[in-house]
Amino acid sequence: MAARKTNTKTVKAQTVVPPKPSPSLSRARGVSTWKEAAEWLRARGIEDIECITPDLAGVARGKMMPTSKFTSNTSLALPSAIFRHTISGEYPDETEEFRYDSRDSDIKLVPDLSTLSVVPWETDPTAQVICDIVDTDGKAVRYTPRNVLKHVLGLYKERGWKPVVAPEIEFYLVAKNDDPDYPLRPPQGRSGRSIQGGQGYSIAGINEFDELIDDIYHFSAAQGLEIDTLIHEEGPAQLEINLRHGDPIELADQVFLFKRTIREAALGHGIYATFMAKPMQGQAGSAMHIHQSVVDAKSGKNIFSNPDGSASKEFFHFIGGMQQYVPKTLVMMAPYVNSYRRLTPGMAAPVNNAWGNDNRTTAFRVPVSDAAARRVENRLPSSDANPYLALAASLAAGYLGMMKGLEPTPPSDGTANEGSVELPRGLLEGVALLENEPDLREVFGDEFVGMYAGVKRGEFETFMQVISPWEREYLLLNV
Repeated sequence: MAARKTNTKTVKAQTVVPPKPSPSLSRARGVSTWKEAAEWLRARGIEDIECITPDLAGVARGKMMPTSKFTSNTSLALPSAIFRHTISGEYPDETEEFRYDSRDSDIKLVPDLSTLSVVPWETDPTAQVICDIVDTDGKAVRYTPRNVLKHVLGLYKERGWKPVVAPEIEFYLVAKNDDPDYPLRPPQGRSGRSIQGGQGYSIAGINEFDELIDDIYHFSAAQGLEIDTLIHEEGPAQLEINLRHGDPIELADQVFLFKRTIREAALGHGIYATFMAKPMQGQAGSAMHIHQSVVDAKSGKNIFSNPDGSASKEFFHFIGGMQQYVPKTLVMMAPYVNSYRRLTPGMAAPVNNAWGNDNRTTAFRVPVSDAAARRVENRLPSSDANPYLALAASLAAGYLGMMKGLEPTPPSDGTANEGSVELPRGLLEGVALLENEPDLREVFGDEFVGMYAGVKRGEFETFMQVISPWEREYLLLNV
């Protein structure tokens, strides 16, 4: 009997290819979708998330929640009144233009997932996300700072333009101060001595705070924030961080987060970081210089330069707009009584409305560059400004100049910071200039202008309730 033949087949083992991880999982900052957000949070073991938005002062407001609630399509709401209180937490009286919502209705937080990042100084795994503000119908609330800047950028987009900015933020490190009646003083560095002034660009001055600066770098890297350079400025323990140029919303977000980061890093070393414009009498103030250029949205070419490399008409009109409108928006760049202590004759800050080529005594400086990098530096904003509003004001001024074909004055070749002050000399004067300019009302909207002016007047009235050391020194026994 013949043996049966057995048919055998070779079965190839199937290779299981694991799904490729989303590229966003490896990024320190930002995802594209809610699915990616859930994966990003899970991969890092995030337990809590802070949903934050800048108020008029640039202070982070919002809500914290467990990660599971954040990814379950939870509706996040805040009362509209948080955008109507002063820096001291008070609510100004109503006026014809400054009004409260009669129902104090909710406004909604809408997370911008491109801003998702960790909060590196927290002990428990925590993330943060910056939110936009919409009303209950889903429409952008025009008077909120991030939306104010977005609206200005929309005006550029309609013309086929895209602004590019690079902020430079100055700040002081100071010893802890729990009694506001006492002046601030510099902290002790690693040498055990308090650092003094005159340390501009000093590497030794930076090295006094090596461990703190290392924390700033580590915290920044963990959040995907890009520091270009860090230097020591003229004041005692005054530092400056320069950010890489880019999209205005992204850079405003970075300044918003940098301020928070630097304060937290300093607290970890038992000192304060302050962005007050003028924290120490007789010392240099702290600025937030803004470098600005505009590119064609399609080609990416700088519209401030002609094909032959010469300066374009748009470049000069942009400067003309800065000269015309920045003094009227200065209250958005110098928002407090203290801000105007920085803008005084004889100090490093400009008190003029001039422009010049590589001239640091002018309000609007044109740095030395090639044609592709031609830009205008606005040297007037102080570091206490809300970055969203300061950028919106500066870019709106340049936009109006280009739209109206405004011509600038001749450039200043010599010292421009001598003679009379060409800017608002105080907070109320700045408020009035903003209120009384129709072109700015058209750009920012009557609701924002009225609300911002009302808050600033409320802050001034609060300030006027304080009796200063100057008054006790010179009026107590002499009048």
